[in-house]
Amino acid sequence: MKEDGKGSAEGLGRERCIIKKIAVYGKGGIGKSVTTSNVSAALADKGYKVCQIGCDPKNDSTRLLLGRICKETVLDKVRVLGDNVQISDIVHQGYGGVTCIEAGGPEPGVGCAGRGIIVALGKLEELDAIGDEDVIIYDVLGDVVCGGFAVPIRENYAQEIYIVTSGEMMALYAANNICKGISRFARRGSVRLGGLILNCRMVAREVELVQEFAKRINARIAAVIPRDGIVQQAEVRRKTVIEYAPESDQAQAYRKLADYMMASTETTIPTPISFDELEELVAEYGSE
Repeated sequence: MKEDGKGSAEGLGRERCIIKKIAVYGKGGIGKSVTTSNVSAALADKGYKVCQIGCDPKNDSTRLLLGRICKETVLDKVRVLGDNVQISDIVHQGYGGVTCIEAGGPEPGVGCAGRGIIVALGKLEELDAIGDEDVIIYDVLGDVVCGGFAVPIRENYAQEIYIVTSGEMMALYAANNICKGISRFARRGSVRLGGLILNCRMVAREVELVQEFAKRINARIAAVIPRDGIVQQAEVRRKTVIEYAPESDQAQAYRKLADYMMASTETTIPTPISFDELEELVAEYGSE
């Protein structure tokens, strides 16, 4: 990385007319990749050129867009081909022409997944792998506990961060941790919080709880995504809801979120709360 902080971001499109550079974070299993893929599909249907980059060693971020698990990850190809990796080895076309890239990870039990993201994004920069996309969306694992997973925030690959959460304690805990990272890096860069995405899990007073949480951390709620069995029906068929059930209310919820992301110009620097305050908040809303 260049010391002026421009190296990586320029390599992934800073000098092009990219409209949005977004990263979506959230704890494992919260529905982050499903949400991200449906947003990408919705944007593609609207005519945007979209690139989705999966930053998760499970390399399943783009499964619903490709209709399969992507086995041609950046790190896998680097291990096999070394410096001979070509763009065509790691860039794939998914639903609606979405450009799909999976960073990949180390072999199970060996190496650091966070470090793998650093290597993978560096290789994409080296190859100038991103074309003339309008939107780049990074789908990033977990909360910011590892420097590798913080790269999209720290190195300005993304400028707007969205956090998928629910009203469950650990989902909010992860969201609060991610906000700590955003707040820290916002002091020396342009990264900001675009908002929270409430992926409902039907816990007690969930919407009220997350609304209060958002208020305390200086965040907006970008969307409330209802819980609907059609999401699983689409997932087992390796499709987004946008493709599988385009006329459904659930598809419309994802389209509404996509519209919000593209139209929003209001971002914030979050003010995360203490763990004790978070516990008290969850107990207050969950006990009534």
